[in-house]
Amino acid sequence: MTTTTTTPYIARPIEPSALKQLRETDDAGRACVPYGDEEGGAPLRCCLRLSEPGERIALVSYAPLRRWAAETWARPGAYDEQGPVFIHAEECGGPDPAAAGYPFARAGALRAVRRYSAEGRIVGGRLMEIPDDTAAGFDAAFDDEAFTDPEVALVHVRAVEYGCFHFEVRRP
Repeated sequence: MTTTTTTPYIARPIEPSALKQLRETDDAGRACVPYGDEEGGAPLRCCLRLSEPGERIALVSYAPLRRWAAETWARPGAYDEQGPVFIHAEECGGPDPAAAGYPFARAGALRAVRRYSAEGRIVGGRLMEIPDDTAAGFDAAFDDEAFTDPEVALVHVRAVEYGCFHFEVRRP
């Protein structure tokens, strides 16, 4: 069961300017190679929803902390990592503003919730099994844990199975 979240936390998609770059060359320096998604179900980080069969998508390497650091002048050092994410091969409309809750929140799925300081260093994290009330589970991870630490500037949510970056939440 997914419920509507009422907290100030917003799951942030990949920024349009970064998407434009990734659709040409990804953060590992490789050219984008679009393909038709025959099955659907890929977690799209451009619009924070699952792909539908027949959509043109691409799997690209993305470095979320590096891109955030470029905006804020943080120095993540060795914590700068890149990994695979799915995006639409062409520009899309971004997340549906009417969508409630957090994206890719399937009860029982495992997520790594990593906390980063304003300098870009990991200051904690935890393994989270998403509960039936998915919004309450994420709200607790952010409200009751991550952002109670004044040092935490942002949180990354990643899939445990593949290590993929799912979304970012910044301090409200």
